[in-house]
Amino acid sequence: MASPHEREVLAWRARRIARLIGPEGWLALVGLFWLEEGDNPVGSDSSGRVILPADKAPGRVGTIALSKAGGTFEAAPRSGVTNLGAAVTAVDLLDDSEGDPTVLELGSLRFNLIRRFDRLAVRVRDTESPGRQAFRGIDSYPIDPSWRFEARYEPHQPTRASRVPTVLGIEEVYATPGALAFVVGGQTHRLEAFLEPGETDLFIVFGDLTNGSETYRGGRYLYTAPPDDRGIVILDFNKAYNPPCVFTPYATCALPLPANRLPLVVEAGEKRYEAEDLHLEPSA
Repeated sequence: MASPHEREVLAWRARRIARLIGPEGWLALVGLFWLEEGDNPVGSDSSGRVILPADKAPGRVGTIALSKAGGTFEAAPRSGVTNLGAAVTAVDLLDDSEGDPTVLELGSLRFNLIRRFDRLAVRVRDTESPGRQAFRGIDSYPIDPSWRFEARYEPHQPTRASRVPTVLGIEEVYATPGALAFVVGGQTHRLEAFLEPGETDLFIVFGDLTNGSETYRGGRYLYTAPPDDRGIVILDFNKAYNPPCVFTPYATCALPLPANRLPLVVEAGEKRYEAEDLHLEPSA
């Protein structure tokens, strides 16, 4: 019979896979296009700024007009583009830094603004993407309770800002409120924890000695609940998972800080994904 911890991790894995393969998941991504100030044509025409799949869209479906104030989408006549089920003529676009972005739809395509590195880009998803159809699961290490720790939360006073490398070779800034200290084999190790805008859970990007062989060469991700009233955080490496760039070249994944590269063989959590080599090599 499975232990309570095993049931917890199995339930977490099921939710993780459901999100990954869902119509809004990473396997649905088919494009990422950086915008410039002014008019950015959208459609399947290869001369445009945002290029949609040729078998899914006409040559021009509209234009994203970008200014310092943000972006506005103006649809071409009879484009077929909708938002929340209603036909679009012109609509102001919220990006993902302000909560839920404005999502435009065209058949099985979905596209919206994202803000990264102080720039705006359009991320394109296809609910009928080859990635969703080809998914065959992710191999994981056996669930091992010895990789679940009660880590001590060590807050930074004041909160730090970390410049974090990404697979695109551009640094991204993360709020870094504290570190998590845990003991393996009598040795204390620490991981810097990030806090994303609007979130309360801590985000950890870490590397270990399995990277490049049994696990993704660019490290893995892990979330934890905030510290309890004792200053304790549950750090469960059985819930370590592959970053989005393992599944798509259209993600902007953070890579581990040097301080977060553990001198340990962490045989817990997700292993390499079989299609990983099709995607981006980490730049740092």
